Amino acid sequence: MLFGRQTPTMVSPDEALPGRDRPLEVPETHHVTGRPIVPPWPDEHELLVLGLGCFWGPERIYWQLPGVWTTFVGYAGGYTPNPTYEETCTGRTGHAEVVGVVYDPREIDLESLLAAFWENHDPTQPMGQGNDIGTQYRSIVLTTTDEQRRVAEASRDRYQRKLTENGFGAITTTVEPLDHLYWAEGYHQQYLAKNPRGYCNHGFCQVAY
Repeated sequence: MLFGRQTPTMVSPDEALPGRDRPLEVPETHHVTGRPIVPPWPDEHELLVLGLGCFWGPERIYWQLPGVWTTFVGYAGGYTPNPTYEETCTGRTGHAEVVGVVYDPREIDLESLLAAFWENHDPTQPMGQGNDIGTQYRSIVLTTTDEQRRVAEASRDRYQRKLTENGFGAITTTVEPLDHLYWAEGYHQQYLAKNPRGYCNHGFCQVAY
Protein backbone atom coordinates (compact mmCIF):
# COMPACT_ATOMS: atom_id res chain seq x y z
CA MET A 1 0.00 0.00 0.00
CA LEU A 2 2.85 2.39 0.84
CA PHE A 3 4.28 2.28 -2.66
CA GLY A 4 1.01 1.70 -4.50
CA ARG A 5 -1.17 4.30 -6.12
CA GLN A 6 -3.18 4.97 -2.98
CA THR A 7 -1.94 8.00 -1.08
CA PRO A 8 0.33 6.88 1.78
CA THR A 9 -0.46 8.14 5.26
CA MET A 10 1.86 9.38 7.98
CA VAL A 11 3.00 6.92 10.61
CA SER A 12 2.00 7.74 14.20
CA PRO A 13 4.67 8.47 16.84
CA ASP A 14 3.82 5.19 18.62
CA GLU A 15 4.32 3.20 15.40
CA ALA A 16 7.56 4.90 14.31
CA LEU A 17 10.84 3.01 14.20
CA PRO A 18 13.01 3.43 17.33
CA GLY A 19 16.12 4.75 15.59
CA ARG A 20 19.32 5.25 17.55
CA ASP A 21 21.06 7.64 19.93
CA ARG A 22 24.20 8.18 17.84
CA PRO A 23 24.12 10.45 14.74
CA LEU A 24 25.17 8.99 11.40
CA GLU A 25 28.68 9.80 10.25
CA VAL A 26 28.88 12.64 7.72
CA PRO A 27 31.77 14.53 6.11
CA GLU A 28 32.62 17.88 7.61
CA THR A 29 32.89 19.74 4.30
CA HIS A 30 30.80 20.26 1.17
CA HIS A 31 32.04 18.23 -1.80
CA VAL A 32 31.54 21.20 -4.17
CA THR A 33 32.33 24.31 -2.15
CA GLY A 34 34.62 22.96 0.56
CA ARG A 35 32.60 24.79 3.21
CA PRO A 36 31.26 23.10 6.36
CA ILE A 37 27.94 21.26 6.12
CA VAL A 38 27.48 21.14 9.90
CA PRO A 39 27.09 24.06 12.33
CA PRO A 40 28.17 26.52 13.52
CA TRP A 41 27.23 28.73 10.59
CA PRO A 42 28.68 32.19 9.96
CA ASP A 43 27.12 35.10 11.84
CA GLU A 44 23.91 36.52 10.38
CA HIS A 45 23.32 33.45 8.22
CA GLU A 46 20.08 31.48 8.47
CA LEU A 47 18.97 27.90 7.91
CA LEU A 48 15.88 26.98 5.87
CA VAL A 49 14.90 23.32 5.46
CA LEU A 50 12.89 22.16 2.45
CA GLY A 51 11.39 18.86 1.33
CA LEU A 52 10.47 18.50 -2.33
CA GLY A 53 10.89 14.84 -3.17
CA CYS A 54 14.17 12.95 -3.52
CA PHE A 55 16.77 15.16 -1.89
CA TRP A 56 19.57 14.74 -4.44
CA GLY A 57 18.16 17.11 -7.07
CA PRO A 58 17.05 19.91 -4.76
CA GLU A 59 20.46 20.10 -3.11
CA ARG A 60 22.11 20.69 -6.49
CA ILE A 61 19.57 23.42 -7.28
CA TYR A 62 20.36 25.26 -4.06
CA TRP A 63 24.15 25.00 -3.90
CA GLN A 64 24.26 26.88 -7.22
CA LEU A 65 22.27 29.91 -6.02
CA PRO A 66 24.28 33.06 -5.21
CA GLY A 67 23.94 33.89 -1.53
CA VAL A 68 23.60 30.25 -0.46
CA TRP A 69 26.60 29.54 1.76
CA THR A 70 26.26 25.77 2.10
CA THR A 71 23.81 22.91 1.66
CA PHE A 72 23.33 19.41 3.02
CA VAL A 73 20.69 16.68 2.90
CA GLY A 74 18.94 14.97 5.75
CA TYR A 75 15.74 13.77 7.34
CA ALA A 76 13.21 15.91 9.22
CA GLY A 77 9.54 16.33 10.04
CA GLY A 78 9.10 12.93 11.66
CA TYR A 79 9.79 10.97 14.81
CA THR A 80 12.64 8.44 14.53
CA PRO A 81 15.95 9.72 15.95
CA ASN A 82 18.97 9.46 13.64
CA PRO A 83 17.23 7.37 10.97
CA THR A 84 19.01 5.66 8.12
CA TYR A 85 18.05 6.12 4.48
CA GLU A 86 16.66 2.60 4.37
CA GLU A 87 14.52 3.24 7.45
CA THR A 88 13.23 6.52 6.03
CA CYS A 89 12.24 4.78 2.79
CA THR A 90 9.95 2.41 4.70
CA GLY A 91 7.69 5.34 5.61
CA ARG A 92 7.92 4.32 9.26
CA THR A 93 10.06 7.21 10.51
CA GLY A 94 7.65 10.03 9.61
CA HIS A 95 10.56 11.98 8.14
CA ALA A 96 10.75 13.68 4.77
CA GLU A 97 13.90 13.77 2.69
CA VAL A 98 15.05 17.37 3.01
CA VAL A 99 17.72 19.79 1.89
CA GLY A 100 19.20 22.21 4.41
CA VAL A 101 19.95 25.61 2.91
CA VAL A 102 22.27 27.94 4.84
CA TYR A 103 22.08 31.40 3.31
CA ASP A 104 23.06 35.01 3.85
CA PRO A 105 19.85 37.12 3.93
CA ARG A 106 21.92 40.12 2.85
CA GLU A 107 22.73 38.38 -0.45
CA ILE A 108 19.61 36.32 -1.22
CA ASP A 109 16.10 36.79 0.08
CA LEU A 110 13.55 34.21 1.13
CA GLU A 111 11.39 34.89 -1.92
CA SER A 112 14.22 33.73 -4.20
CA LEU A 113 14.75 30.57 -2.17
CA LEU A 114 11.03 29.84 -2.18
CA ALA A 115 10.71 30.54 -5.91
CA ALA A 116 13.21 27.74 -6.55
CA PHE A 117 11.22 25.51 -4.20
CA TRP A 118 7.82 26.06 -5.83
CA GLU A 119 9.03 25.97 -9.42
CA ASN A 120 11.08 22.77 -9.20
CA HIS A 121 8.53 20.28 -7.91
CA ASP A 122 4.80 19.61 -7.97
CA PRO A 123 3.43 20.93 -4.67
CA THR A 124 -0.07 19.71 -5.58
CA GLN A 125 0.92 16.01 -5.49
CA PRO A 126 0.24 14.52 -2.05
CA MET A 127 2.90 12.32 -0.49
CA GLY A 128 5.10 11.95 -3.54
CA GLN A 129 6.85 13.42 -6.54
CA GLY A 130 6.27 11.82 -9.92
CA ASN A 131 6.69 8.08 -9.55
CA ASP A 132 8.37 8.49 -6.16
CA ILE A 133 5.50 7.68 -3.82
CA GLY A 134 5.74 7.82 -0.04
CA THR A 135 5.52 10.16 2.91
CA GLN A 136 9.30 10.72 2.71
CA TYR A 137 8.74 12.51 -0.62
CA ARG A 138 6.11 14.94 0.64
CA SER A 139 6.27 18.70 0.08
CA ILE A 140 7.24 20.55 3.24
CA VAL A 141 8.82 23.81 4.39
CA LEU A 142 10.49 23.68 7.80
CA THR A 143 11.27 27.12 9.19
CA THR A 144 13.76 28.27 11.81
CA THR A 145 12.42 31.81 12.44
CA ASP A 146 9.01 33.43 12.74
CA GLU A 147 9.81 35.61 9.73
CA GLN A 148 10.59 32.56 7.61
CA ARG A 149 7.24 31.05 8.53
CA ARG A 150 5.35 34.25 7.76
CA VAL A 151 7.02 34.66 4.37
CA ALA A 152 6.62 30.96 3.49
CA GLU A 153 2.90 30.95 4.27
CA ALA A 154 2.34 34.12 2.25
CA SER A 155 4.41 32.62 -0.55
CA ARG A 156 2.29 29.48 -0.56
CA ASP A 157 -0.88 31.54 -0.84
CA ARG A 158 0.58 33.61 -3.67
CA TYR A 159 1.66 30.54 -5.64
CA GLN A 160 -1.71 28.90 -5.09
CA ARG A 161 -3.38 31.83 -6.79
CA LYS A 162 -1.08 31.44 -9.79
CA LEU A 163 -1.68 27.69 -9.95
CA THR A 164 -5.44 28.19 -9.74
CA GLU A 165 -5.36 30.78 -12.52
CA ASN A 166 -3.58 28.22 -14.70
CA GLY A 167 -5.93 25.34 -13.97
CA PHE A 168 -3.84 23.41 -11.43
CA GLY A 169 -5.03 21.94 -8.14
CA ALA A 170 -4.56 22.67 -4.46
CA ILE A 171 -1.13 22.87 -2.87
CA THR A 172 -0.48 20.11 -0.32
CA THR A 173 2.72 21.67 1.08
CA THR A 174 2.85 22.09 4.85
CA VAL A 175 4.76 24.93 6.53
CA GLU A 176 5.99 23.94 9.98
CA PRO A 177 8.62 25.05 12.48
CA LEU A 178 11.72 22.86 12.33
CA ASP A 179 12.01 20.46 15.25
CA HIS A 180 14.62 17.71 14.99
CA LEU A 181 16.92 17.57 11.97
CA TYR A 182 19.14 14.61 11.15
CA TRP A 183 21.95 14.64 8.57
CA ALA A 184 21.82 11.90 5.93
CA GLU A 185 24.64 9.46 5.30
CA GLY A 186 27.81 10.80 3.71
CA TYR A 187 27.22 9.20 0.33
CA HIS A 188 24.00 11.19 -0.05
CA GLN A 189 25.68 14.54 0.56
CA GLN A 190 26.13 16.43 -2.75
CA TYR A 191 25.22 13.17 -4.48
CA LEU A 192 24.79 14.61 -7.96
CA ALA A 193 28.23 16.24 -7.87
CA LYS A 194 29.74 12.83 -7.11
CA ASN A 195 27.41 11.05 -9.56
CA PRO A 196 26.66 13.53 -12.40
CA ARG A 197 24.41 11.04 -14.20
CA GLY A 198 22.53 10.11 -11.05
CA TYR A 199 18.76 10.11 -10.71
CA CYS A 200 17.05 13.51 -10.62
CA ASN A 201 13.39 14.16 -11.39
CA HIS A 202 13.47 17.87 -10.59
CA GLY A 203 13.10 20.74 -12.98
CA PHE A 204 10.72 23.55 -13.85
CA CYS A 205 7.18 22.47 -12.99
CA GLN A 206 3.80 24.03 -13.85
CA VAL A 207 3.99 27.84 -13.63
CA ALA A 208 6.57 30.49 -12.74
CA TYR A 209 6.49 31.81 -9.21
